[in-house]
This record gives sequence, C-alpha cells and structure tokens, in this order.
Amino acid sequence: MECAAKGSRRRCSGPANRRCDGCGAVFYCSVSHQISHWNIHKEECGRLKRQMSCVELLNDFPFTFSREATYQVCEKVETRCSLLDKLGIHRAGIWICECSCGSSIFSLDHLSFIPLIGKSDKGWSLSSRLCPCRGPLSIVKKQLCSWSEYYEWRGIPLDSPVALLLHWPLTIYQAIQLAFVEQLIPETTDELCIHYLGPERELYQTAVFGELHALLPGVQVHIDFVGPAVPHDRDGETISLCSYEHCMEANCSCKSHKSEFSSHTNTEKPSKMTLRFHSGYYHDRYEELTKVFLPELIIAPNAGVAAYKSWLPTIELIREIEIPAIFSDYCEEACHLAANCISSVTGAPPTIPVQLNPFRQPLAVEDSALLLPCYSNCFLFGI
Repeated sequence: MECAAKGSRRRCSGPANRRCDGCGAVFYCSVSHQISHWNIHKEECGRLKRQMSCVELLNDFPFTFSREATYQVCEKVETRCSLLDKLGIHRAGIWICECSCGSSIFSLDHLSFIPLIGKSDKGWSLSSRLCPCRGPLSIVKKQLCSWSEYYEWRGIPLDSPVALLLHWPLTIYQAIQLAFVEQLIPETTDELCIHYLGPERELYQTAVFGELHALLPGVQVHIDFVGPAVPHDRDGETISLCSYEHCMEANCSCKSHKSEFSSHTNTEKPSKMTLRFHSGYYHDRYEELTKVFLPELIIAPNAGVAAYKSWLPTIELIREIEIPAIFSDYCEEACHLAANCISSVTGAPPTIPVQLNPFRQPLAVEDSALLLPCYSNCFLFGI
C-alpha cells in the first residue's frame, strides 16, 4: 500500500502503515504526511468512508471460491496466481493474462492475440460440465441481473471459474441493457455496432465474446476494438466468431461442425458476430471507423478517464457525435472522478449514474492504490 501523500514535497519516511481513522481507505507513512495531506484528503474522506461501508456488497459473489477470490486476495492470504492454480487454470490457454506472472509473458503493447477463434489448443481448459462450450438450451426470456441467474440459465455449476473471463461479454450485455432502459438505443434491433475502447488483456481472450450470441440471439453484432494496445500489425484485421470456445474433452459435441452458432427459431436470421481491430486512439480513428459502420453504442471498460489526459479529446468527440457511451472502472471512486472529468467537458451529469456492475469480475485486483476492493469492470456509468 502506497502513502496517499506520495509525490508531495517531502519524501516518504518509510512504509505506509498509518491508516486514516476517518475513511479507513488510505494509508500514510507518517503523521506529518497525513497532516500535510489533509487539505486534499478532507474532500474525499467522507465519500471514501461511504464506499468502504459497501465492502461486503462488493465482495458478494455466489461462487464456491468467492472468499478466496475476494477477501483472501485483498488480505494477501491468496494471490491471483495461487487461486488460479487451485482452479487448475493457471497460465493455461486463454487464462494466461489473468495473473501477474502470466501477463509478463505477453507485452500488451505487442500482444499476439489468437486470430482464429475456436482454434486454440486448449480452449477453456475445462471440462464441458464447467464451461459454456455449446449453445444455451433456451433463449433468455428476461433480463439477467446476477451471476447466479446467468449460471443457472447456462447450466453451469458455481464451482466453475468461467465468470473470471465472461465478465467481458456480460459487461457488454449489462451496458446494452442499461442503454435500453434509458432509451439511448432501441430495445428491439437485429443489428448492433459497438465501438469498444481501450482493450488490453481481452485482446488475448476474444473467444469469450462469442457468448454474446447466446445473450443476444438473432442479433448481428459487430464490435470495433480500438486502442493503443492493439498491435500495429493487426490493425484493420477482422475476425468472425463462428462457435463457442471449446472445452478440453476430445469427444464433446462442441468439436463438431454442428456446434457453430445457429438461430434459435426458424424465423430468426442466422447469428453472426464480427470483431475488427484498430490500433490508436479513438479520436484519431473515428472518421475511418465510421466509413463502414456507424456505432449504436460506445463501451469503454476499465477506462481510467481521470488518470489519462489522452481521454480528453475522446470525450470531446463523444460529446460532438452524441453517441451513448458506457464506461466502467475498477472501483466506485475511479468512476466518481471520471464522471466529474466528463461532466466538466460535456457540461452535464452522467445520463446513467455510477452503479455497481452485477457482472464484475469476481477476482480482486492485487495491490490496489486504495484499501477499497477493486474488480475489473466493477462499476458502470454512462453519458
């Protein structure tokens, strides 16, 4: 844990082990640093205290491994590596970017993501019992609102770790539902174009986005991934998702040609999903992108709007084009700061207020800047 006053005029005198009694979310290396930082911290102390009171809600997941993945990772009893190892997926296939030692194998600046979905050697690296390697038995009849509902619908047991990756497509699903509720996009559509900003590790996990076929039956989905982490040599590449990611069982029906995406009824159009990749910042690539598809929705996962100045021209562009945009971040405080930054540009508060994402990744981020639990895609808001 870093001293909250790190970077001030005085150097830190030692480890940050002095906790703020007010919020309990930040630490200091010394009394003098805590006192000198009060003029800044007093503006956020009460807000962080309220956020800290919601820790149990943030850590509330239905999985058999939930305590290890939340409290024990935060308390450093477990690490992401040790938990993935217990689940039998450490550094395996598409799981490789989910821990620090796995991420170090791939430089996200030069990531070689799998170009042919469904052709990876191990797929989910799980048995068919534990993963959605085939289509659902029924269409979604009502909006899914929790991991429990999703797992029950897909017939997956709660000891399955697939939510650790499926938070990517499920967050897109949640963003679409929020946009429907706010009437930002039409509720019934047979085609949807999404501009997805700032992808990083999900570039190596593109196969899991095939789950959107199950979640949005009959909808032709096109997603443009745009960001500086997209390798230059993959710029402009388009891939089609034709089947769900496979399980590890050689004789499973997911390996047959019949496992390709198909309509749930005879009247629906055949399912289709395409992903296209663009290297660079959104504001630099927007005009080129829209020569082919105009987006209905912009999604920016784990955006860090308040942390990166490069977001400013992108926010100004979003204001000008008036396309609804949904942002996520690792904790409520990051979303609060981001919403303030965006409001200063747009002159209006968020259309969709900051709220907890029911489909956040159920594995805590290690060594976060605050004591607040942090999860990938933890909170959402929209403009």
